[in-house]
Amino acid sequence: MTDITPAEALPEVPQKKKSETLDFLGFLLKLGIIVFIIRSFFAAPFNIPSESMMPRLLVGDYLLVSKWNYGYSKYSLPFSLPLIPGRIMASTPERGDVVVFKAPPSQRQDYIKRVIGVPGDMIQVKAGQIILNGTPVPRQRIADAALPETPTSHCLTTAAAERAADGAITCRYTRYRETLPGGKSYEVLDTAQGTVGDDTQVYVVPQGMLFLMGDNRDHSADSRFPAVDNGAIGLVPEANLVGKAWVSVFSTDGNAKWLLPWTWLTAARWSRIGEGF
Repeated sequence: MTDITPAEALPEVPQKKKSETLDFLGFLLKLGIIVFIIRSFFAAPFNIPSESMMPRLLVGDYLLVSKWNYGYSKYSLPFSLPLIPGRIMASTPERGDVVVFKAPPSQRQDYIKRVIGVPGDMIQVKAGQIILNGTPVPRQRIADAALPETPTSHCLTTAAAERAADGAITCRYTRYRETLPGGKSYEVLDTAQGTVGDDTQVYVVPQGMLFLMGDNRDHSADSRFPAVDNGAIGLVPEANLVGKAWVSVFSTDGNAKWLLPWTWLTAARWSRIGEGF
């Protein structure tokens, strides 16, 4: 008769220990893939580096840019990875949309401007007023824009600077409300008369191209000027679109100090958070 060893008497088989490092790397890989998909196809962050879109956008504003509005291309992807051939699900922006795009001629830098002309449009600027397809775009004078000077955004002209008794400086600019065909309305600044961009030739927007301008008309290197790296953009191919400005998620006036955490709150411009486009 053969003896049978009870199960509990059998020697334990040593369990293979899972590598915590491999588990963590696997988690990071999955997280990276999720972030890549969200940034490529849903929304991506964008911060405002210049005054060219004042008064709607200020230096220190942080936005989400939606990716689905105009279709997808390699410029939708982080680092412009060449994984999407051409442009799929493409559509043309509407006049008045605020768009982020890769700036000509090198397509390396992200810019943000407002769409003024779409394919087939004729655009001219006379005495600072846009002439769209032969008709002046209505421009109504409204109250001056009064914007506080900050460490990251100084008054654009000495004439605009107003100093209060406590030393605080407010920048005061001439402001208009402009209304495009279709009803899109927004504010623009006119900080000087007779600047080079106030009077232009007639531009005819070809198929597949866009005419873009900044809302701060005297301080915007846009489609009124020939494209040059780190400067003006000329006419912009629709294929260069990255996405559409969607919502403001944070804004800071530049007064925060890393070593003084409470200044992170006092420097925030809370009223600008949550503003849509």
